[in-house]
Amino acid sequence: MGALANAALAAGGSVVGVIPEALRRREVAHERLTELHVVQTMHERKQLMADRSDGFIAMPGGFGTFEEFCEALTWSQLGMHAKPCGLLNVKGYYAGLLALFDHAVAEQLLQARNRAMVVAESEPKALLDAMGQYHAPAVEKWLTPETT
Repeated sequence: MGALANAALAAGGSVVGVIPEALRRREVAHERLTELHVVQTMHERKQLMADRSDGFIAMPGGFGTFEEFCEALTWSQLGMHAKPCGLLNVKGYYAGLLALFDHAVAEQLLQARNRAMVVAESEPKALLDAMGQYHAPAVEKWLTPETT
């Protein structure tokens, strides 16, 4: 993330960071950001990022990235926001995760309209363009006595 922040700053962009105090003590917080918010918990971090964002993009990462992306996607599915959730699928990095989502649809554990909420592209510009065209589906009652 530091390399991405540095590139954005070098290009004249602004970068906002949000880090819990516990992680700030264990990691090196990027002190040259446009804004750096230090919060007490990961939950506060996620809420602040969600409140300030226009959308969510997951770049290749590990468990934390997966968890934060899926939580943002779940919030969208529940109608808590209508922001696009995108995967930057560099060199097919997220092919397995996308296949898992497709498998969940095939197993009838995920509705196809909710699977369609995932925007995935391999190039940054294409991802941003697709996210700009995103329209969240209407959220209605998705479980009925017949489907449980």
